[in-house]
Amino acid sequence: MNTRHALIDSRLDELTVVADGNALTGIYFRHHWHRPGQAAFGARVDAQSDAVLADASAQLTDYLARERDDLDLPVSPRGDQRQQRIWKMLSAIPYGGTVTYGELAAALADGTAAFQVGQAVGRNPLCIVVPCHRVVGSNGQLTGYAGGLKRKQFLLELEEPADVKAARLF
Repeated sequence: MNTRHALIDSRLDELTVVADGNALTGIYFRHHWHRPGQAAFGARVDAQSDAVLADASAQLTDYLARERDDLDLPVSPRGDQRQQRIWKMLSAIPYGGTVTYGELAAALADGTAAFQVGQAVGRNPLCIVVPCHRVVGSNGQLTGYAGGLKRKQFLLELEEPADVKAARLF
């Protein structure tokens, strides 16, 4: 294994981007919930000296600047089977869309409860790339986000369709 990480500046503050081999395994905010210990990140490298980390940095920068609406990065999140299924479902939520924890639980159709979906969503190691910010409470309200609700709100507003944004009074 060739685990390494880089720190990149972003519109959402500093991000720790972790890769192993040719795939990303983690993207974490500074005070991220469930952030692994520093040893799990491997050696620190300059993002621009590593092709995987440089590509991630460039795509994230463009995404957060509204210069792209998709992220096409190789990922290899580490988690149990249920988490993997839920994270795959998150990746299918379209840009600008949202789903509820209950809708995800119902789609799993295996008896998983909404709170269990929430636990898996909260442990998503690839924030932004695996768009857990697109999951909202049953009434559409913002609920927990590993990077904090202000970041979740920023990401949802960033992705908000222009016609919806124009229809809002404030």
